[in-house]
Amino acid sequence: MTLRIGNASGFYGDRFDAMREMLTGGELDVLTGDYLAELTMLILGRDRLKDPAAGYARTFLRQLEECLGLAHERGVRIVTNAGGLNPAGLADAVRRLADRLGIPVRVAHVAGDDLTAAHPGSLAAHAYLGGFGITECLRAGADVVVTGRVTDAALVTGPAAAHFGWNETEYDRLAGAVVAGHVLECGAQATGGNYAFFRDGDARRPGFPLAELHEDGSCVITKHPGTGGFVDVGTVTAQLLYETAGARYAGPDVTARLDTVRLSQDGPDRVRIEGVRGEAPPPTLKVGLNRLGGFRNEVVFVLTGLDIEAKAALVREQLEPALGKVADVRWELARTDRSDAPTEETASALLRLVVRDPDQGAVGRALSGAAVELALASYPGFHVLAPPGKGSPYGVFEDVYVPHGSVDHVAVLHDGRRIPVPPAHDTAVLDAVPQPSLPRPPEPGLTRRAPLGLVAGARSGDKGGNANVGVWARTDDAWRWLAHELTADRFRELVPESRELTVVRHALPNLRALNFVVEGILGAGVAAQHRFDPQAKALGEWLRSRHLEIPEALL
Repeated sequence: MTLRIGNASGFYGDRFDAMREMLTGGELDVLTGDYLAELTMLILGRDRLKDPAAGYARTFLRQLEECLGLAHERGVRIVTNAGGLNPAGLADAVRRLADRLGIPVRVAHVAGDDLTAAHPGSLAAHAYLGGFGITECLRAGADVVVTGRVTDAALVTGPAAAHFGWNETEYDRLAGAVVAGHVLECGAQATGGNYAFFRDGDARRPGFPLAELHEDGSCVITKHPGTGGFVDVGTVTAQLLYETAGARYAGPDVTARLDTVRLSQDGPDRVRIEGVRGEAPPPTLKVGLNRLGGFRNEVVFVLTGLDIEAKAALVREQLEPALGKVADVRWELARTDRSDAPTEETASALLRLVVRDPDQGAVGRALSGAAVELALASYPGFHVLAPPGKGSPYGVFEDVYVPHGSVDHVAVLHDGRRIPVPPAHDTAVLDAVPQPSLPRPPEPGLTRRAPLGLVAGARSGDKGGNANVGVWARTDDAWRWLAHELTADRFRELVPESRELTVVRHALPNLRALNFVVEGILGAGVAAQHRFDPQAKALGEWLRSRHLEIPEALL
């Protein structure tokens, strides 16, 4: 008995027509949509400030207007976290839409994640719930289930538990579904999107992924026939490493052991995942807190031609009086210029100034006026990419943890009944996993200085203020070298901005992979825009571009 679960959204703003593509492209039992991220919760929180009836992903409603009939005709159930901060509001909106379209569907939602009232000063505080609220809704006959902040993988574990009749302690099966859900959650990232070796296939318009999930928790990751992109062991490995860390991948229902995952190619565009082991979940639930951190402003000065360093120094000295009382001032000089360049753009460097302060006035008009006044009184060739504004609010993300029992997880059924979802039956503290055995290092031989990316793939992302960089080898020989060469210290050498930070390395031999967590590199999270790449999306590609001595046998 196989459950076919597809995904049609990896974030709020993903491809609009993906829902229709997934419903018409092949067989499905359940279609999921993931619309939430740390930054999205902040955006929805600001929406709710303006309109208390807002707080959900309106895109989902517009997609459903043209696809609800298709789902009903094909018997496909829809499960989505598009409810955001207001799942009850979105569920009501779906009912009104269905009535207007004359489509008889049963709509349920999951409540209990909103803990904002318990965290004064936060714009939005939401616990990451598990999948059993979704399970209760589906078991009661819901056609559409709307949630707020559940874990991304819960969109798969909930339907799987409902379909196969799993109970709360079948940890291996649940862990298999968690791994499947983690692969699906980011949509086209599992089918060739954002993939290090994108030239291995046609990545121009990747299709969206689906999982053929089995009763024992194993699955096959694939996509609808005829859709773009490709699915292979590499694309699945990359997504498994995305925004994870060590061997234990904790969630509210189960802790999945990523060090037990086994991948194999099961045919064209088919990757089998099996062997996943699960453990009792940790005794606490993660709560994501979003709050307004103050105001920020930014201006980028273009420095062209000769004397780049001296021009940058002049601007900094000229603006220093206006910046004296600003709480946080950051200057970054990007030497994008070339000597004897054939175009003006390639002869130019960029000097970026970012300021933050609790007072909008400190980073607004005072800075804007000081920067604009330099237009005729600074370095030769003075201009900026865009004039600074009046200062805009920025958010800060942090996570805290609360006991399972402190959250009222409730399934609100289509007929209005409210079914409490009990907390985890058993829990286990997340102890560190012993370091796994590594293969013996390769024999010494000739080496050549070359980019790491010639022999290894990478994918990186953000978790609050931390970044993770997953690096994997595609062959056993490359893994033997990578496992011993790319230590945490070598990572710091290759990524200089991590040298003063804590870098933790996790080895996952089954995946021929290393996962690095760089603590604090993103400051207060993506909304604070602490660095040039605030979500660390390209940190892995920067690492792959760095040169080191690589055995010639691997090149």
